[in-house]
Amino acid sequence: MLRIGLTGGIGAGKSALSKTFSECGGIIVDGDVIAREVVEPGTDGLKSLVDTFGEDILQPDGSLDRPALAAKAFANDEERQKLNAIVHPLVGKRRAEIIESVSPDSVVVEDIPLLVESGMAPLFPLVVIVHADVELRVRRLVEIRGMTEDDARARIAAQATDEQRRAVADIWLDNSGCPQDLAQRAQDIWQERILPFAHNLTQRQPARAEVRLVPADLSWPDQARRIVNRLKTSCGHRVLRVDHIGSTAVPNLDAKDVIDIQVTVESLDMADELAEPLLAAGCPRLEHITQDAAKVDARSTVPGFDHSDDPALWHKRIHASADPGRPTNVHIRVAGWPNQQFALLFVDWLKANADVRERYSQVKNEADAGARGDIVRYVTAKEPWFRDAYRQAWEWADATGWKP
Repeated sequence: MLRIGLTGGIGAGKSALSKTFSECGGIIVDGDVIAREVVEPGTDGLKSLVDTFGEDILQPDGSLDRPALAAKAFANDEERQKLNAIVHPLVGKRRAEIIESVSPDSVVVEDIPLLVESGMAPLFPLVVIVHADVELRVRRLVEIRGMTEDDARARIAAQATDEQRRAVADIWLDNSGCPQDLAQRAQDIWQERILPFAHNLTQRQPARAEVRLVPADLSWPDQARRIVNRLKTSCGHRVLRVDHIGSTAVPNLDAKDVIDIQVTVESLDMADELAEPLLAAGCPRLEHITQDAAKVDARSTVPGFDHSDDPALWHKRIHASADPGRPTNVHIRVAGWPNQQFALLFVDWLKANADVRERYSQVKNEADAGARGDIVRYVTAKEPWFRDAYRQAWEWADATGWKP
């Protein structure tokens, strides 16, 4: 099942986007609808709200007077946290019940107003943010929802900032135009990215990635940060560390547009335990790749580090993203093994040495020109340079006191 987290500031257009995704076939789990359901008359949720905020948040018929609650709950951060502590657990429980009831090959879109504020973004393989500027949102809230301008601005100010939302957004949809524009972009995303992602997950296969070099992208580190947070959340205590590695982790270095992430574990048995959590995070396992090519140079004698060419110490597990919009490789390696150490060292060595970085860029471009899109030819063409680079990198590590 592909689960998508959808959010945006109040008045940005979440409802309109949810409607389009529903028309495309998505199963919508609406946080606002559930939030109303869990505080209906007779529920434990409503009783807790009354106990916390007082009887005057009720209407004469015993139902919740939402404007009265909002006036109290959004008065300051402390009161808002009280509200969230009551409602969020109830909404989460009900959301889980709904998701468990749908077909496992569904695309579930979870419309969560406070997805960013509640820290839930890393729980989803894909996060969609709908955006509109503040003044437009204020105008919508006043004209369409009948809020006062002061209330509208207070509600907006109480939510996450645009910068906080951008930090978790895999897809950023601007809704400053007409409804038809938003609907068309949403349909395009559904057909070109979401459905292929869901299909790949069902087949447990990675998305196809272009095997050609592209100019360095300044957004790669931010994209990697989202992926790292997602993997840490999915894998939990079973991992020792999660790092952005490879060429996209080196500033201003041209690379294939594929984010490489290293997950460090205590053993390969632990790596095998991560197969299902990583699949749920959108990254199926590649069963046919089980080890790295040993890069040990015969002259690699730097003390204090393992330079074994024993094939067993170059084993790993690898997963790759099923998301065609963000190709990603997830290398799971054992702490202290030479392949795990070198992956960390290589990035730091390139960052610290401009001449090495320039030479590696030349090697990559030559390999890319000769490979013509063939990944095996590309990797093979770089291997001779890597064997000498392995020794040089470890000599630099010894000279600088670098530690993994």
